[in-house]
Amino acid sequence: MTRLKKLFEVKQSKVLNVYCTAGYPTLDSTLPIIAALEQNGADLVEIGMPYSDPLADGPVIQESGARAIENGMSIELLFDQLKSLRPTIQLPVVLMGYMNPVLQFGFDKFCEAAAAVGVDGLILPDMPAYEFEAKYGAIVKKHGLDFIFLVTPETPTERIVYLDSLSSGFLYAVSASATTGSALNFDVVDAYLQKLKQMHLNNPILVGFGVKDAASFELATRHTTGAIIGSAYIKALENGSDVTATTAQFLSSIIGQK
Repeated sequence: MTRLKKLFEVKQSKVLNVYCTAGYPTLDSTLPIIAALEQNGADLVEIGMPYSDPLADGPVIQESGARAIENGMSIELLFDQLKSLRPTIQLPVVLMGYMNPVLQFGFDKFCEAAAAVGVDGLILPDMPAYEFEAKYGAIVKKHGLDFIFLVTPETPTERIVYLDSLSSGFLYAVSASATTGSALNFDVVDAYLQKLKQMHLNNPILVGFGVKDAASFELATRHTTGAIIGSAYIKALENGSDVTATTAQFLSSIIGQK
């Protein structure tokens, strides 16, 4: 059983997925941050691979990515850092990034390296579904990785069902057609998430974009399995001096003491 499948079997509500940018705030922050997230109650970690043209990311995550690139972060270095991920870290880890650098690295080689270091799944927002179905999905499956597609409030019902059928691990429900870190109208979001819940999809649903504190986490998880927090955590890291203490304080503000 995969780590993601195991997580969602054990925990069916209020799953907390926290996004961090590889190589931020310092080049060697990645593993200490993942360890601190696990120790303080995160259920899942999404590692952002910094890229020079991150279309879906808001200013906070864009800035963290730019800083990480300045620090010297690359896909090669990230995989090198993640060699010591397992078995120290037990919680599932997914990589989030964009197709261009992954294709430059080599898609098969990328999936092989990800699986070798204990990565559980991939989120590539600009992966075309038809290309995944025709070509890339078989490579992902060959290396035992999960692949997570994104849906938005504007995604037609038939396409939500289609993307759910291609996904494994979970389905990423973008709360609004905006960039990460945007403010949300939770009345609109609530209706959208209620609709997704009533569709009885194959995959657990995690909602992201705009979840930033205990109140928004509570609202976001009312109709879903869990939520994804990114920009608010990156801001906390930016303002904190010690990643371990900052992470403990931040997660405590979302879910209380572990």
